[in-house]
Amino acid sequence: MLISQGFVKFHNIDPVLFSIGPVSIRWYGLMYLIGFIFAIQFANYRARRSDNDWTRNEVSDLLFPCFFGGVFGGRIGYVLFYNFDLFWKDPLHLFKVWMGGMSFHGGLVGVISVIFWYAKKNERSFFDVADFIAPLVPFGLGAGRIGNFINGELWGRVTHVPWAVIFPNAGPFFRHPSQLYEFVLEGIVLFLVLHYFVKKLPPPGLISGLFLAGYGILRFFVEYFREPDSHLGLLGGFISMGQVLSLPMVVSGVLVILCSYRFQRQ
Repeated sequence: MLISQGFVKFHNIDPVLFSIGPVSIRWYGLMYLIGFIFAIQFANYRARRSDNDWTRNEVSDLLFPCFFGGVFGGRIGYVLFYNFDLFWKDPLHLFKVWMGGMSFHGGLVGVISVIFWYAKKNERSFFDVADFIAPLVPFGLGAGRIGNFINGELWGRVTHVPWAVIFPNAGPFFRHPSQLYEFVLEGIVLFLVLHYFVKKLPPPGLISGLFLAGYGILRFFVEYFREPDSHLGLLGGFISMGQVLSLPMVVSGVLVILCSYRFQRQ
């Protein structure tokens, strides 16, 4: 629960949902499970629509490799992007998953790699597969951000806004609940935007481009409220690693959108 004192709220949520003997079920893991279940159900719903040529078997054959590609890519990306010094000194740090650490941008590379593999294997175009996957992602992202908030991690920068939160591991400072900002923007807003355009029967590549550009812009914006990683700080004194990694997404997404509309007119 959140204990309120005046306008400031103290984060006091137990990250463990319940325990059975030595086994603990954590909210964070549950959030990702919910996100994955939603992706399966939503993908099957889209596959049943008459304007889609996907079957339930194809959905399961695609989603499970994408899930593992996202997990492995997320771990590799986190180590290389945010803890390369540790990896350089100890390459086995890559496998110390119990120490935590996942990167969305690394997970994205992992999923894109799976999409390339799947498209080639099943003789589909890359954007046919990518456009089908993209609308499934925001809900999982939003669920993950709720998990971050419950864990009291990836907190925001110091502030005095009325909804500020004091996180137990972030010192006695009032901070933005940036995890909830990301939940709203990356989870809800991005999902609604993509779903709106999906219903318009867009040209190939448009949904993928919107996802890349949309997430990149929203993440770049939220980073102004999110505390930079302590060991990295602001690169050059003004930009975070999350923003650096989001810029290529914005550029790539815009280019894909422009190409999508250009090919549609031809």
